[in-house]
Amino acid sequence: MLKRVLIANRGEIALRIIRACRELGIETVAVYSTADEGALHAQLATRALCIGPARAADSYLNQDAILSAALASECDALHPGYGFLSENPDFADRCVQAGLKYIGPSGDVIRKMGSKAAARTLAQNAGVPVVPGSDGPLKDWKQALTLAEQVGYPVLLKASAGGGGRGMRQVDGAEALERAWHEAQSEAVACFGDGEMYLEKLILHPRHIEFQIMADQQGHVIHLGERDCSIQRRRQKLVEESPSKALTPELRAEMGQAAVVAARAAGYVGAGTVEFVLAPDGAFYFIEMNTRIQVEHPVTELATGMDLVKEQLRIASGLPLSAEQADVQVSGHTIECRINAEDPQQDFKPSPGTTTFLHLPGGPGVRVDTALYSGYEVPPYYDSLVAKVLVHGSTRLEAIRRMRRALEEMIVEGYPTNIPLAHLIMHDPDFVKGRYDTGFMEQKLTRLLELASACDHLMGDEETP
Repeated sequence: MLKRVLIANRGEIALRIIRACRELGIETVAVYSTADEGALHAQLATRALCIGPARAADSYLNQDAILSAALASECDALHPGYGFLSENPDFADRCVQAGLKYIGPSGDVIRKMGSKAAARTLAQNAGVPVVPGSDGPLKDWKQALTLAEQVGYPVLLKASAGGGGRGMRQVDGAEALERAWHEAQSEAVACFGDGEMYLEKLILHPRHIEFQIMADQQGHVIHLGERDCSIQRRRQKLVEESPSKALTPELRAEMGQAAVVAARAAGYVGAGTVEFVLAPDGAFYFIEMNTRIQVEHPVTELATGMDLVKEQLRIASGLPLSAEQADVQVSGHTIECRINAEDPQQDFKPSPGTTTFLHLPGGPGVRVDTALYSGYEVPPYYDSLVAKVLVHGSTRLEAIRRMRRALEEMIVEGYPTNIPLAHLIMHDPDFVKGRYDTGFMEQKLTRLLELASACDHLMGDEETP
């Protein structure tokens, strides 16, 4: 096994990796910015090194500083977590060149699958269904216009290097395409340094279904079931669950096999996620592959009982997967709600601040992944995600009721969060019945915010003497 691992990340994912390493007897080295000097990941690691100022570009994205820290602390491996440098192929290459094991796929695989256009072509060549659209990147908006008229509106313009909804625009007609192209391309260049674009037919009223895959260095590839990530706002996931109510056993098996085929065609090693859109008629289409551990990986851990981070560490150590496909069993039902330091009533404006009081939920079937503690200052420089609340129940209804109870128990004081909004989603009749798609939040948000505001007023009235 590995001896010492540098974790090139922060927050709850850094803690998650530290805990897995400690249970395997692996020493950990945390890196932190000046803004994160008091962060839990810097306190709980075996050793912690400051790598620069608060701004991510000067610290968590500073490849030279991170590699210097890894070599100075004599690490034999590096785990990138998610976000930051986790899907940067050049960084993966530099780790290997420096004599470090990179806990993830190779730089070549990240390049292959990190470009959505290239990944689409690879999946298509492997026989995995893809959404009708461009075969490779487009030269300009005029080429996109011609193709859009062929496949039919609405269409999606997407950045090859995009993610999290950035560099993406929906186009409903020819008159809007040129402007949308320039907006999406400019955003892609600003966020990813890459303006390469492609186009896909927009599947109306889809579910967003992703399959977790694991692959070892011996050539074994398995999937660990699906996560339904359709509850999104502006393509940012809010709620995830497994299994999906939209899948039959036959469709689940077919999609899972397609995910394995795509991963094998890429020569994939490590943990990854193959993402699909599922049309109302049951047709599914590959959209992209995430070449890293996902934010929502604990959903799969609760559903299958497998520790995905420990599995990553096993694979990086050269060991085979600890399970075969026949060993994977999804039991009960799991739901995750992402808790963000943001104000839904102010267009989800980020709300960093001091955590003046914190109470986390517990009890049967509840898990909370967070780096929060009372007195912790949430910095304004990074993502607003501060916690993930997960529940597991024997049935979907039990899981929903358990999540309601967990969110009612959770108290985060000092700044606004989206906890009330998540709680209301758990009561929405269409969510409870499993009748939703990726348009759920767009259709429901105004009403949900009205209800949240009304609840705030009622609580205020009750507290008034």
